[in-house]
Amino acid sequence: MSSYIPKAETMTRKWFILDAAGKPLGRVASTAAVLLRGKHKPEFMPHVDCGDHVIILNAEKAVLTGRKLEQKKYIRHTGYIGGLKEVQYKTLMKSKPEKAFMLAVKGMLPSNTLGAKALTRLRVYRGAEHDNAAQKPEVYTF
Repeated sequence: MSSYIPKAETMTRKWFILDAAGKPLGRVASTAAVLLRGKHKPEFMPHVDCGDHVIILNAEKAVLTGRKLEQKKYIRHTGYIGGLKEVQYKTLMKSKPEKAFMLAVKGMLPSNTLGAKALTRLRVYRGAEHDNAAQKPEVYTF
């Protein structure tokens, strides 16, 4: 008897909505990473792209536990001498909460082409309205 190997072309992709209002940013991001990867499906294979689409709503209402708003920083480098840029998460969550979610989910996905492809299926919205009603997304409860 041979093993069943799923193909990326035959996978059916569903759409899920995650509401981040009042929930910790990391919990929502880890749930989104599991759904994007397809680990919740019984036919999951680590080398096959079998994940679903994820919509995260109310990104501005997500919370950071502990003292992360003051202590946690988003650090990047421009590539030039002295080009280290730091942004506190307090500032980042006020100005660009979508970027904070994208960074959190990106860090939980693999650093290869499968992770890059999965990240294209993530949509993050600041408020409660989204543009994907035509896809008939389901509310995911966690």
